[in-house]
Amino acid sequence: MEDSAAVAGLLWDRWLPVGVRKLIAEALPQGESDARALAVWLAGVHDIGKATPAFACQVDQLADAMRDQGLEMRSARALGPDRRVAPHGLAGQVLLGEWLEERHGWASARTGQFTVAVGGHHGVPPEHGQIKALYGHEELLRTPGASNPVWRQVQTELLDACAERFGVTERLGGWRRVRLPQPVQVLLTALVIVSDWIASNPDLFPYFPDGASRNDQERLATAWQGLDLPAPWQAEEPDRSAQELFTSRFELPVGAEIRPVQEAAVELAREMETPGLMIVEAPMGEGKTEAALAVAEIFAARSGAGGVFFALPTMATGNAMFPRLLDWLGRLPGVAGSRRSVHLAHSKAALNEDFAGLMARTGQVVAVDVDEVAPASGQKRDGQHRAGAELVAHAWLRGRKKAMLASFVAGTIDQLLFTGLKSRHLALRHLAVAGKVVVIDEAHAYDTYMSVYLDRVLSWLGAYRVPVVVLSATLLASRRRELVAAYSGRAEAGPPREEAEAAAPDAYPLLTAVAPGGVALARRPQASARSSKVQVERLADGMDVLADRLESELRDGGCVLVIRNTVKRVLETARTLRDRFGAENVTVAHSCFVDLDRAGKDSTLLRLFGPPEKTDDRPTGRHIVVASQVAEQSLDVDFDLLVSDLCPVDLLLQRMGRLHRHRRGQDQRERPERLRTARCLVTGADWAADVPTPVRGSVAVYGQHALLRSAAVLLPHLDGGPRRPVRLPADISPLVQNAYGEGPVGPDHWQDAMKAARERFERHRDDQAERAAVFRLGDVGKAGRPLFGWVAAGVGDTDDTPAGRAQVRDSRDSLDVVVVQRRGDGSLATLPWLEPDGKGRRRAGLDLPHDATPTRFAARTAASCGLRLPLQFSGETMDRAIEELERLYLPNWQGKDSPWLSDQLILALDEDCQTHLAGFALSYSPSDGLEVTRDADD
Repeated sequence: MEDSAAVAGLLWDRWLPVGVRKLIAEALPQGESDARALAVWLAGVHDIGKATPAFACQVDQLADAMRDQGLEMRSARALGPDRRVAPHGLAGQVLLGEWLEERHGWASARTGQFTVAVGGHHGVPPEHGQIKALYGHEELLRTPGASNPVWRQVQTELLDACAERFGVTERLGGWRRVRLPQPVQVLLTALVIVSDWIASNPDLFPYFPDGASRNDQERLATAWQGLDLPAPWQAEEPDRSAQELFTSRFELPVGAEIRPVQEAAVELAREMETPGLMIVEAPMGEGKTEAALAVAEIFAARSGAGGVFFALPTMATGNAMFPRLLDWLGRLPGVAGSRRSVHLAHSKAALNEDFAGLMARTGQVVAVDVDEVAPASGQKRDGQHRAGAELVAHAWLRGRKKAMLASFVAGTIDQLLFTGLKSRHLALRHLAVAGKVVVIDEAHAYDTYMSVYLDRVLSWLGAYRVPVVVLSATLLASRRRELVAAYSGRAEAGPPREEAEAAAPDAYPLLTAVAPGGVALARRPQASARSSKVQVERLADGMDVLADRLESELRDGGCVLVIRNTVKRVLETARTLRDRFGAENVTVAHSCFVDLDRAGKDSTLLRLFGPPEKTDDRPTGRHIVVASQVAEQSLDVDFDLLVSDLCPVDLLLQRMGRLHRHRRGQDQRERPERLRTARCLVTGADWAADVPTPVRGSVAVYGQHALLRSAAVLLPHLDGGPRRPVRLPADISPLVQNAYGEGPVGPDHWQDAMKAARERFERHRDDQAERAAVFRLGDVGKAGRPLFGWVAAGVGDTDDTPAGRAQVRDSRDSLDVVVVQRRGDGSLATLPWLEPDGKGRRRAGLDLPHDATPTRFAARTAASCGLRLPLQFSGETMDRAIEELERLYLPNWQGKDSPWLSDQLILALDEDCQTHLAGFALSYSPSDGLEVTRDADD
């Protein structure tokens, strides 16, 4: 109890961000002194429930010693399953509540808001039914008969001593009238959990008698020094102009001027009386990421946030953002030259080279003698490394429940949505985001199911007064209003009348800001001088039609991006085009590559088609990249011509962002003459039908409603030819608002088909919302209402695994495997074409012995060849696939001896890189990735 309380005090003083401390302090009469005392006291009494017969009976020897002192109790066997009615957290909550009522005159209705931190310190606040059930079994709290008053006396004396020791005896009278907001209850619960976990770590606080040689102060000092938690960032508001701020924080080219959107975002952040939500809507390539980070610095300084969480739609975009985040931190005052914790938050983060490098420099958490001189950065002590004054992936701040507590985090949006999912230890996730500025990228990319969670998360973030920056190139006006209402807590939080014109539905670019409980502000900055016109044309669907057209377009050379909506169409297209143009002139990119190959593909695309100032390797002849949706975002690539399957219009606009993305000579004169005008050929549909008929694969991915609406709003541009190009950015908002709006679009003879498609879409949308609400966290309750049942009927534990992600995404279950090769002699090895790692170490063909644990490097290399199997292996087929994969069980790999391969399913390809699984034939190549066909005899 002493250890937990002492740790809580240090966490409060040295680790908790200012904004979190301030939020708790505002709920108490004496401000921060009360808040710190309350946190320390709750951590100190959190295990009082162990002073009960239900807990003490577990070890006979110790129970006998207590019986000798008059504390009678039945044996654990005699108490039987009834013991489960009194877990020590719940028992402690009840005992503390009784003590507050009986010793300090509290009303019973006021105790729960404080005692729930004790009841919930194992991750789940008790439910009303559990509390009632325990009151029906008082023998679990105090043995009936003569021993009852002895138990009561001991419990009372312990609580009296804690109140005196932790300095709250004189404060309790003033707290009787307090109504703690639910966010404060959550934060106090989380602080108790963190304190308990640290104090329960035997590496930091050795068990008796190992630590008996130190007094309490020495014990605490050695533990804290060994834990070595980096302090939170304390931002100082920059007083420079927006131009100076961007120049100092980002690597701008000499003479470069910031974009109007960036300048307006900084001005609006400074204009807001209270940091809150800012939505930045601007075209692709306008520097929204840099704007978000600049605003985050201002918001952090004014709110007391101690870090930043940058949430992105996919692991690939998270990986791409992580080095940009590190670069920014390297120039950020209060971080540059200091020791701060960083984390990459997704399930394959350990395979990211940038993050792995940070982890390699961080040692284990162990108690350190206070008189020991800390070695310089990079030196060893007892075989363990300690990080120096730099960014660190702290050893204690890892794992699914603690990682988000790092100060600076880039990761998938799932990590944020998990804070709206009723799950165990949810309070820790709330503590993690409550101390940060949250940036949400690609806000338009989240469907109804995810939006149900996101809106609830925003309502809690508003209650925590967490500053939030939302980024989007193509956000629907109605969705913007929903985001503002969720965060502000006001259904009608739109801008006042004088700003209504700026916030018109088709206003673009647009900045919208609102403080918690406030009214929205809107600003409409000028678009930058960067603009383009894209001619949009129909192209009949057909492989030969496409090949013929590209032969004509590329007769003088050029680089083309062909985006298909399914991997199957990618591979079919690539085969046809290779036959026509040669394999060396066609590159494939899609999601069904092993992780290392996928990263290699991204690097190759950036090397060949990246910005002209960063690459000299652009093909001089003809080259075609056939890709799936992986080319829509995160990659700064530039092509001369775009061919795209029909898709929702906002995604088509994203795809257009890869077309003439950079200037190549005056008036694009470095491009082939035929391709100096930006053109997008839209295929993947039967355009000759009365109503366009998208190909089946596209309908399966996007639904007919979104595709027909997209085709309808594109009609004026498709029919208008060169006279009606899509003007970027001017046409972005009108196209998106019309495609996703409620009004009719398209010709009259389309309307019956569109009505039927809309009805199917609305049923699907309603079903998504209904299913998402099942495990969604409740809204913020009234101040003073205890968190009892806060995560009742939840999902239990959750994390960033396929199963975890499926809880906040409406996706079918997927199957992840590690891909290796089986040689002719039956031995296993890593894939034979892998490139050496960054240190030049060979990764191809490393032995993976059946009867021994692979070396750490070989195991990590194998794990880096993870692959998510496509949807053919979901549903009923998944069970069959798992059963077949489990026939290859290698206990030295898949047991606990190899952390990289533990519990992984292994997919072994033969020497031709083929295999069979669950009725399908699988083939893999580093050029084409995975191809799946149904077995002929299945």
